[in-house]
Amino acid sequence: MRPEEIVVAPTPDSSRDTAPLRASGRTGGRRPPRRTGAGRRSFTSTLAALDELATSGARVAVRVADLDRGTTVLAGDDNDTLPVGGLGVVPLLVEVAAAFEDGRLNPLEIVDRSAVEPVSVSGVWQHLKAPALPLVDLAVLAASTGDALAANALLRRVGLPAVRARLEALGLERTALLDRFRDRRGPDDAPQVALGSARELATLFSALVNSRAVSARVSAQVAEWLSLNTDLSLVASATGLDPFAHEDDGHGLLFVNKTGRGDGVRAEAGVLAGPRAGVSYALIVCFDDLSIAHRLRAHDAFRILGLELMEYVF
Repeated sequence: MRPEEIVVAPTPDSSRDTAPLRASGRTGGRRPPRRTGAGRRSFTSTLAALDELATSGARVAVRVADLDRGTTVLAGDDNDTLPVGGLGVVPLLVEVAAAFEDGRLNPLEIVDRSAVEPVSVSGVWQHLKAPALPLVDLAVLAASTGDALAANALLRRVGLPAVRARLEALGLERTALLDRFRDRRGPDDAPQVALGSARELATLFSALVNSRAVSARVSAQVAEWLSLNTDLSLVASATGLDPFAHEDDGHGLLFVNKTGRGDGVRAEAGVLAGPRAGVSYALIVCFDDLSIAHRLRAHDAFRILGLELMEYVF
């Protein structure tokens, strides 16, 4: 993070009622940043971890906002546009759900895998025997397993211009899906799959769970798909949720997230809500992936943020 102020807000009142949310079913050397507000909840461990990453040369952007109030809980370089890897699937899913709702696409339209250029960077469809699947199942695969082949099939069907228009309609100016997933990127290809800012990604997830992304039905559909995400290895590792079955936790915890990965890129955005509070969040770290130690240091920052978010919402 560059030498600009990180905002840290007070801990929410423990008496605040989040029942309406649950009932709805919504699923280079840099100086360290300054902190404001003595006596406020400081996210001290998170700030220390992010400061260490920034000092080592990583680019870091973070945003945490109170889900109901919309107030900033934690922010640093959250307007910076950075690579976000598979997080670019989220606006694609929004456009797909909107197309299902308005009838431009039939959810049960069958897509043959042979019609999509092979890609093996992530996902399970490439390993399945089923040679063809309906669009709605491809959306589930893209959301739940980060399936690159499924995402490319959806993108081939709706087109990049439609996703860009959807982002514009959502008011997201620093977030873009640039290209399909590829095993290798040549000189004529976009250098990244997707770009985004922590502020806009956190805002998008807030809109999804508060039924403000396109429509209530579209918001609910995308949130439902994303609630199936099995990647709980970063921020989500602090939740203790079962990666394969976490829709109904039984402890008053609501969680929806999506991660993004690439060479030297780790990103996650989502919503976490507990008995005391709910937050939307996004953390992006771009680092020199020189060794396992460098990678694990980046991962640790996500897990530390997860722990302090859990303390905030509980």
